[in-house]
Amino acid sequence: MHNNQPLQITTDAGVRTITLDRPEKLNAVNPGLAVALPRVLREAARDDAVRVVVITGAGRGFCAGLDLGEPATPGASRAERLDPYHWVGEWVHAVTQCEKPVLAAVNGVAAGAGFGLMLACDLRVMSATASCTAGYVRRGLSPDAGVTWFLPRLVGHARAADLVLTGRDISADEAERMGLVSHVWAADEFAANVAAYAARLAAGPPLAFALTKRLLLGSADASLDQQLREELTHIRTCFASGDVREAMMAFHEKRTPVFRGE
Repeated sequence: MHNNQPLQITTDAGVRTITLDRPEKLNAVNPGLAVALPRVLREAARDDAVRVVVITGAGRGFCAGLDLGEPATPGASRAERLDPYHWVGEWVHAVTQCEKPVLAAVNGVAAGAGFGLMLACDLRVMSATASCTAGYVRRGLSPDAGVTWFLPRLVGHARAADLVLTGRDISADEAERMGLVSHVWAADEFAANVAAYAARLAAGPPLAFALTKRLLLGSADASLDQQLREELTHIRTCFASGDVREAMMAFHEKRTPVFRGE
């Protein structure tokens, strides 16, 4: 299964879980995985039954980055497989262009492009036994996979420079302290906590989530006035939606709203 099907895909109550499935390689990226992940992310984005996407890894790793034993794309030259727009750019775009919340459930090591995948996700949670690293300098490489875009925005320039230039390992506790991840859970409780967290997200308002994601991504390059205008435009869209009407009714009826993305 692992050689031919690099991903496990399940859907439960609006939660699409995508599991990178090369555990013998700590889910390092080979040609099949490089091509499959953006494809299934785009499928999830188009599927109205999917409310939230969870990306995690099989076995002991989340994603150990590029499998240096084989190119990331069939027939690719060394230069091509290190081109950030050749495949890792596709990964990042597939995550950021998905208008549903994408949660990285970091169950084990996340390194290189796996670190970039983790950073690109809207939300990140981590097992207490997991770790992450930029790692590129260990192989004489500069970063790709959006690491130098996401990391300074998450932790600041000085800390990002330290993490990238040293390539050191970051424990789950340190990742939480510096704001790389929102939650750290014990390894034996990790899967259950991820499921509960994702279920809570899946019950949320799809339209508001999509517009919020646009706002958060756009804020990096917007002035305050531009961002205020964008917020006003999007909240007006929300106020005209069925989900807001449902939320108001639920408030008055003292019940939990049932959002339909309308």
